[in-house]
Amino acid sequence: MSSQVFHENVVVITGASSGIGRELALQLADQGAWLALAARRAEDLQDVAQACIEKGAKAIAVATDVVEETQCRALIDRVLQEYGRIDTLINNAGISMWTSFEDAEDLEGMKRIMEVNYYGSVYCTRYALPELKKTKGRLVGIASLTGVTGVPTRTFYAASKHAMMGFFDSLRIELMDTGVSVTMICPGFVSTEITRLDAGGGMADNDLVKENKTMPVATCCRIIIDRAARRKREEIMTWRGKLGRWLKLVAPGAIDKIARKVIEEGG
Repeated sequence: MSSQVFHENVVVITGASSGIGRELALQLADQGAWLALAARRAEDLQDVAQACIEKGAKAIAVATDVVEETQCRALIDRVLQEYGRIDTLINNAGISMWTSFEDAEDLEGMKRIMEVNYYGSVYCTRYALPELKKTKGRLVGIASLTGVTGVPTRTFYAASKHAMMGFFDSLRIELMDTGVSVTMICPGFVSTEITRLDAGGGMADNDLVKENKTMPVATCCRIIIDRAARRKREEIMTWRGKLGRWLKLVAPGAIDKIARKVIEEGG
């Protein structure tokens, strides 16, 4: 179904220079989507756009820092200039962390997690929404299992993803009669090079997550595209995540212990 849905569908993807965003772009290019790719790293972003074009898709690269509202507005203006419409917005740009709240030394740096993950999604959605209403399009938010339940060493990250979930759940109700769908995706650990901040606001070691306990990025993106195509409300990607949501209702203490064990074991 998704290969038909996204053929010549104008799709805006934030955080598209690497990881989930890059893989989404490549898979949607295979399906003939018309892509607008946004991220801060202009050179890497252009490489992704070129790879999509070589697959026969249309693609433009728009260097964008989603923390800056004016840049988000400029992104949407550029997409409309190029394609004349927007059918799908995938709010994927994000950064994570790996430090306890007590050890976090750079609280100003940690604020960027909320600015990128939450406000970046809000800004892009704000300016894309009038166009999505015209096309009865799709809004997709890439959240996290930490948006469902708290996880140690992810305090600011979990807060940003909870904020995303609350925002888009509320927006879904507001858009109920417009034809615009809202799909929230909650992956667990995925094999990507996502930026993780350490206690001092620098780059944490990605090797802290064990590779054999992560989902391949290609698998993750196939699920995202399928759920977006079918306008599903929400996707909790892992069995552990689904179990955790249920346990949080009936045995919240148990899910706290499980969350701590998962982080201690590196995934």
